[in-house]
Amino acid sequence: MSTLHTSDPGPALTVWGRASSFNLQKVMWLVDELGLAHRHIPAGGRHGGNDTAEFLAMNPHGKVPVIDDGGVVVWESHAILRYLAARHGRPAFWHDDPASRSVAERWMDWAQTSLQPDFLNGVFWGYYRTPEPQRDLAAIAGSVARCAAHFQVLDAQLARQPFLAGDTLTLADIAAGTSLYRYFGLDIPRPPLPHVQAWYARLQARPAYRRHVMIPFEELRGRLEY
Repeated sequence: MSTLHTSDPGPALTVWGRASSFNLQKVMWLVDELGLAHRHIPAGGRHGGNDTAEFLAMNPHGKVPVIDDGGVVVWESHAILRYLAARHGRPAFWHDDPASRSVAERWMDWAQTSLQPDFLNGVFWGYYRTPEPQRDLAAIAGSVARCAAHFQVLDAQLARQPFLAGDTLTLADIAAGTSLYRYFGLDIPRPPLPHVQAWYARLQARPAYRRHVMIPFEELRGRLEY
């Protein structure tokens, strides 16, 4: 079992988090796309470990994911994405020109502030992670409707190009595309999304996406405890 300390120095990059964590999946997807040697330490959820003094010294909020890249500790998934792209992903994932870089960053921030709250918190938590008798059906319906609108915005964008920011994969696709496996895997109404579905097929063709995002999430289903 991995621990916070080891006599084997291993790779310079260490990543803490649980494989089923939505935010960890974004980070691990990018780590894999960049081909970075790394050590993954399960933490959070059933693994625990995120409330220890050692962990809180890295992230006072006690949340995953967290990375340590040769002594540089970063927390918050999108901060980690930007850091890794800037340090290890030039030029494919990080443009030196701020205007070019902002194209992907706009979609990153939109995914975190608009799509993720309505999908991950509103739909996935409200519907899938909540036992059926405890679900707030009106709130869920509202979240499902807002998600439909969000994905229709994505569909219009992807009608013009294969990826969100252009012709190649960027941080925009990682921030928004991590939701697709769960969105299309839930028994909820969805509008026709031909361009999003084509994008999803392109992402599924990437080994890093299959390894880190397409992880069964049955363990997260809400169940009543007796």
